[in-house]
Amino acid sequence: MNAEAAFMRPNTTGSDDEPESDVETITAGRTSFEVTQDDHEVLQEDEEREKLLMGDADQEGLRRIFVGNNGKEDARAGHRRGMKQKKSGKSDRKRRRRRRDSASVYAMEEGGQSSSSLSSTSSSESDQQRLGNFQAKRLRPYNRVLLHISILSLFLVLLYAAYRASSKPAWKEGTALFNNGTSRFAATTILVSLDGFRADFLQRGITPTLNSFIQNGISPPWMLPSFPSVTFPNHYTMVTGLYPESHGIVGNTFWDPAMQEEFSRSMQAKWWGGEPLWITAENQGVRTAVHMWPGSEAHIGDIEPAHLDKYNGSEPLSSKVDRIMQLLDLPGPESPSALADQPRPQLILTYVPVVDTDGHNYGPNSTEIRRTIQQVDTMVGDIFEGLQQRNLTETVNVVVVSDHGMATTSVDRLIQLEDLVDVNRVEHIDGWPLFGLRPKDPNDLQPLYEELQSKAKDNPNIDVYLRDVDMPARYHFSNNDRIAPLWIVPKAGWAIATKEEFDLEAGLRNGEVYHPRGLHGYDHEHPLMRAIFVARGPAFPHKPGSRVDVFQNTEIYNIVCDSVGLTPKANNGTLRLPLKPVGLHSDEDAPVLDVPSDPPETTISDAVSPSSATFSLAPPAIEASATEPVPIRPTVDHNDEKEPTPTNNQDEDRDWWQWVKDKFDGAKAWAEDHFGNNSNRTSA
Repeated sequence: MNAEAAFMRPNTTGSDDEPESDVETITAGRTSFEVTQDDHEVLQEDEEREKLLMGDADQEGLRRIFVGNNGKEDARAGHRRGMKQKKSGKSDRKRRRRRRDSASVYAMEEGGQSSSSLSSTSSSESDQQRLGNFQAKRLRPYNRVLLHISILSLFLVLLYAAYRASSKPAWKEGTALFNNGTSRFAATTILVSLDGFRADFLQRGITPTLNSFIQNGISPPWMLPSFPSVTFPNHYTMVTGLYPESHGIVGNTFWDPAMQEEFSRSMQAKWWGGEPLWITAENQGVRTAVHMWPGSEAHIGDIEPAHLDKYNGSEPLSSKVDRIMQLLDLPGPESPSALADQPRPQLILTYVPVVDTDGHNYGPNSTEIRRTIQQVDTMVGDIFEGLQQRNLTETVNVVVVSDHGMATTSVDRLIQLEDLVDVNRVEHIDGWPLFGLRPKDPNDLQPLYEELQSKAKDNPNIDVYLRDVDMPARYHFSNNDRIAPLWIVPKAGWAIATKEEFDLEAGLRNGEVYHPRGLHGYDHEHPLMRAIFVARGPAFPHKPGSRVDVFQNTEIYNIVCDSVGLTPKANNGTLRLPLKPVGLHSDEDAPVLDVPSDPPETTISDAVSPSSATFSLAPPAIEASATEPVPIRPTVDHNDEKEPTPTNNQDEDRDWWQWVKDKFDGAKAWAEDHFGNNSNRTSA
């Protein structure tokens, strides 16, 4: 007999108890569904019998526990019943096994099992079970996906945190340490920027701290900003050592033709080229703290400063001092209490905007700006006092700089843009107070330039340049497509405005005051745009009051890098520490810093029409041609007319109404700067 026949033959074990005819009777003339139903009934009977057996066994066990020896007979009787039921169950199982074998033979002959034979339950029960299973399965994968996503997200967060913690180079072992008596400090530098602090503000007799700082430190007579002399380009130049054309921040506002987007104080890294100080430092294991510095919130590069404070224009000056001291009080890397996420920084950058803000609102010659200058000087004094209290005066380097100066504006030195160019032919206007023009039609560039050049011949208060043709080389303002192809550059103290911003004819007729009262952004070598640089500390081991030659703010990056032992990235600066003094500020032959005057104003009665006021032939008091740079060395001329400073008597003589009007104008200027329709410009 072959194996297939043996497999198909029903098992006849136990045929003594069940005759062969039973199998034939069961299988003959029955469908597979009837066989399945019969099997189901037999299985149910078997399950009920097993439950009875288990129940009897449990009861017998309990009876033995509670009735003791008196229940022995009952126990034996229960045992006999159990044996009898066991034999009966064995016989039933044999019978069911033969039935299943017969059903298997029938199914195989029919070509396989029917769909109804896949389950021992009825079709209605199967449908209900499948419905329940479907609902459970529909929810189960969704829950599993959520669980997996949660686990993956947590894993990625932990992985990123570990990467950020490990990606920062460790503090450099072997770094020279300075001991202040209680703790050891690595080389530390504090860089403070006083936005809009003009160099000659130091000559007004209201800055005792900064004047003492000069006499005890090292400084040039003044520092040159970069062109254009506005906030964002210059602050980013100071921390990269690059000209604006190189790092890409070519103005406070500008158009990028490649991105087809407008930059306006953007916090997106894609705008910011070069490598700022905090990235250079962190990459070399020097921890940094950046307090409100322009560009620091743009997440430049793949590493962040250890401490980053976002911009807050209303922050009190005292809070800035407290923040610097808080950072210095953090435990150092050698301290047992040092925290990985709160390291003591070796480089602290602090931005102070208030002088610039009040210079715009009230003008650089106002009583209000004098008060602000005094407050900033007090703040610098508080920093020095905090260092002295911690015995860090000879341990920490302090560098105080500014980004540009400030010039007074006047409605009599205002030019209406519509009088110079047809604005309908211009697609984008960049910059302010300079005007960079992008024509709608590129073929219109040369005609527009020639028209503007013709008008500039009759007006000495503006210069006109083509970026790729005659832009002065000393501006370093041509090698970037973000720089508009055509520029109108007014002389210092002059402003250009559209009629929407300020209607010149109506303003002259009604005696209106032009705002902002102070402006910058002009020729970076003009005396009114001069900035400051003063330094002191162990990285500047020079005689007190040392004087160096005038330099541009592209040098600051190298100087600060050297002060904390960093290797700077390639940049446009050339100076390296130690600086090379050319003498002392106290030398008899030392040049005296001249105090520049604002351009003269024409009277309203002289301005018969907007054109006569706009194209006045009166030259500025200080000529500053873009093609012929003004001397960057101060000259001694005791006949120079000093810039008048408001006196207390003059202030008291002002009538009450004029005082109220000035306050109202200041509040109006502040509101326009923050909420006005001048959103496409910034006077920072």
